[in-house]
Amino acid sequence: MIDQATRAAPARPTALRRAAPALLGYAAVRALGLLTLAVWSAARGKSAYTLLTARWDSLWYARVAGGGYGYEVRLANGDVHSDLAFFPLLPWLERLPAAVGPLSYADAGFAVSLLASLAAAWGIFAVVEHVYDRRRPLSEGGAGADGGRAGLFAVLLWAALPVGIVQSMAYSESLFTALAAWSLYCVLTGRWVGAGALALAAGLTRPVGLAVVAAVWAAAVVSFVRERDLLGRDDGLLGRDGDLPGDDGVSSGRERGSFVRNGSAPGPHGARSTPRAPASAPRSPVRRVLGMLLAPLGAAGYVLWVGRRTGDGLFGYFHVQAGWRNGFDGGYAFARFVAAQLTSFPAALAGLGLIAGVGLLVWLYVVGVRQRQPLPLLVYSGVVTALALCASSYFGSKPRLLLPAFPLLLPLAAALARARVSRSALVTGALALVSALYGAFWLNGSGPP
Repeated sequence: MIDQATRAAPARPTALRRAAPALLGYAAVRALGLLTLAVWSAARGKSAYTLLTARWDSLWYARVAGGGYGYEVRLANGDVHSDLAFFPLLPWLERLPAAVGPLSYADAGFAVSLLASLAAAWGIFAVVEHVYDRRRPLSEGGAGADGGRAGLFAVLLWAALPVGIVQSMAYSESLFTALAAWSLYCVLTGRWVGAGALALAAGLTRPVGLAVVAAVWAAAVVSFVRERDLLGRDDGLLGRDGDLPGDDGVSSGRERGSFVRNGSAPGPHGARSTPRAPASAPRSPVRRVLGMLLAPLGAAGYVLWVGRRTGDGLFGYFHVQAGWRNGFDGGYAFARFVAAQLTSFPAALAGLGLIAGVGLLVWLYVVGVRQRQPLPLLVYSGVVTALALCASSYFGSKPRLLLPAFPLLLPLAAALARARVSRSALVTGALALVSALYGAFWLNGSGPP
């Protein structure tokens, strides 16, 4: 008689099948947002489609797609707005459907963003599922968050962000988030060449591609350090699996792919799960090095090309950004802006709201550190947040610039995954409704520049 314990375990559903509930939920949230925008815009005599595809940055991307770089606007105060401030990957992608079909560049940008937003949602799900599937359930002394459920709620929370409507615009945020999420997933799973190639593409999409490069490099460097340390240990500490523990740049030499950095997941009362036995043979470092070399080529290549085109060398791109009044001042201009809001009423309410928002971001990041999120996620979200908050750009853009920082949502997603289904559904449904209403109000008002 066949022992029940020796029977083969049922095959795990495919990656797309596991992600399907999250993708359907994402599509539902975004459909609610688009429907609300359409109704709101119609009531105000505006075109919702125009707001999504032919306003603000969408026009600049479409112009680059149609005529290449070289367009600029000189303002009365002497500022020069150059299209060189916009990275090239989205315009390149807009050219493809426009070249083979009847779509305009604006239409193509909208289509690219819709597809990219689904890819981003899938990537976020894959990252979160991978992270939390490495933790033991609450009944076994672990953290209690199921990977699939945590991934589902992370995607829903990302879709229902107050500025989630940007994910459906002909902007580059969705494309960048998709590339960043899948690059991080490749890092977490030890696919170094894929991680580097996707980081390269992210660097051609937005300036914050630096965050993806930093995550890849941080993980790779830590992996090399741990490999060196392990090779110096006694052979008796090594197991038989054939992989170097920590080779994905996430775990610390005990549990490969672990959520935590020291190889064990903290339980609800600080208890730690039993780590897996270390593995033996280190992987070849060639692919890791290749990933590291690929990662910065996109951003560096474009910045150098802009410098050559403008004749300003290494500082050419920064001069272009200065024409838009963009720069990095460590948050000084933003702090002054917030302080100015506190000097009068009702502007003081907005100032207090900004302070609360920044406090929430800091708290979420600290919780992520305390929960021992994988190093690549901490580096990535930390750099994205720092660049958004510490830039001297238009302050209304900051929520949009924070859109790619999805790892900040992991603590909230895990909490919803552990809560009762009815409570989690109520929370996410309310957030989706608020996001839809705010997005419609926002785009019909000041909107994102």
